[in-house]
Amino acid sequence: MKTSDDPAFQFRAGGRVLSLFSTALHGLILRALTDGPVRLSDLRADAGEPTLKTLRGNIGNLIGIGALEKRTYAGESDLLDNELTPFGRELLFVAQVLDEWLSRAPGGSLGIESDAAKEAIKALLGGWGSTMLRALAAHPFSLAELDGLIGSYGNAALERRLEAMNAAGQVSALSGVSDVAAYAVTDWLREGVAPLLASIRCERLHLEAETAQVARIDVETLLLLAAPLAAPLAAPLAAPFNGICQVGAAVGDGSTEAFAGVSATVEDGKIVSCVTTLEAKPSDWAHGSTADLLDAIIEGGPNRLEVGGTGGLSSTLVDGLHGRLFGFVATRAEGNSHGSA
Repeated sequence: MKTSDDPAFQFRAGGRVLSLFSTALHGLILRALTDGPVRLSDLRADAGEPTLKTLRGNIGNLIGIGALEKRTYAGESDLLDNELTPFGRELLFVAQVLDEWLSRAPGGSLGIESDAAKEAIKALLGGWGSTMLRALAAHPFSLAELDGLIGSYGNAALERRLEAMNAAGQVSALSGVSDVAAYAVTDWLREGVAPLLASIRCERLHLEAETAQVARIDVETLLLLAAPLAAPLAAPLAAPFNGICQVGAAVGDGSTEAFAGVSATVEDGKIVSCVTTLEAKPSDWAHGSTADLLDAIIEGGPNRLEVGGTGGLSSTLVDGLHGRLFGFVATRAEGNSHGSA
């Protein structure tokens, strides 16, 4: 599998930030600085006693990308503390979301410092970066079918990614369909949308010029994977209801802006189908910028989006996604505005 060290490798949106946590010490350092600046000796203890060389190297990595800074004390030039920057605090939020996802791994909770967590993060990145998740989000596929759909990676590279996702519990082989195994995404992989969303928002806020823009395929993949997690849906003052709703966001650089999203069919409060074919004039919809959609799902509150149509089914879907993916996080202050992505 290509890695971030391979010059031919290109991260998709969110990939660069999420890849930081495949080095466990980055997450441990951020966590240790949650409550404020910490001296090197205390930081080393909180991070599990790595060697000073290793610790300084990882601190240097985080300083280099702008996530940490050194604090000096007046009259005490020999005393330095490490402190989170605003970027570092957003990375800490990503770490918290990642911790929550790892805690629900099929085989039992994974600590962010564990080898199993590292492999799970790398597997998620492999599926995301190869666009394999876009295919599997819509339908189970065999390796041969995936190879036919994604011609740019080759069978061997896709097989390694698929094997890693299967070993991590992110996909499972369907039995009894044919002699050739077809793979379907698991609910845990669907929940992996949470760290991807948090990582994408972090990049848009702090690394916009250096990272991949959010593309149509990214929005489609995230919503196709996540939408089934929002069921059952119910109207605020009524029994579960039926209808078709559309949720999406504008993507592009402004000059070539396009719209991407999903149309979900709901029957008796359950999503029975979800497609990326969008209607020009949907009967029920929630639209916005990429930043608006990220904030609406992460922070909660579909009022961040432009909502219209007949009954608020789309806003209920967005609220359902927030509750399933980010309900464990205390809602941030309403005044924490992130601007446009």
